[in-house]
Amino acid sequence: MSNSEFPVHRPFRGNRLALRPLFNREGETPMLAIQNEMNRMFDEFFSDAFSFPGQFLTRRSAEFFPRMDISETETEFKVSAELPGMDEKDIHIKLEKDVLKLCGEKKSEVEEKENTYHRVERSYGSFERVIPFNTQLDEDKVSAVFKNGVLTVTLPKAKEVIKTSRTITINPS
Repeated sequence: MSNSEFPVHRPFRGNRLALRPLFNREGETPMLAIQNEMNRMFDEFFSDAFSFPGQFLTRRSAEFFPRMDISETETEFKVSAELPGMDEKDIHIKLEKDVLKLCGEKKSEVEEKENTYHRVERSYGSFERVIPFNTQLDEDKVSAVFKNGVLTVTLPKAKEVIKTSRTITINPS
């Protein structure tokens, strides 16, 4: 390929002529590439509504996914979700055909009044998490506890699927 196929910027540097393409591989100018990268970094930085309560929330940050832990023992599953700043009344739990569905909405409002200013900040965020289980659950014994911003749902396994163990004696040969 010859240099004549690309538009080039030719600033003079001393006696030499510097050749540099005006467009990168995607057809963006260098300034547009920098702007796109900065937009991406800001979108990632402000994408979690709970990381920065009361800060600038974009349309993308109105939805979030709470951090969760799922553990399994021989007899049950435990699901813990971190929901700081939420109330029990804002959280909804459903169990349908061995699928746990957690959803809720966080609303926060901070108001400050001083002699020279009045500041009100609001933040909102909603979530929905769906967790399928590959084993049958005892739906009548499922329980949930919400304490200190952590929701813990205990899902006992159905008696039919709980593996029982027994000791096997070794017979002399």
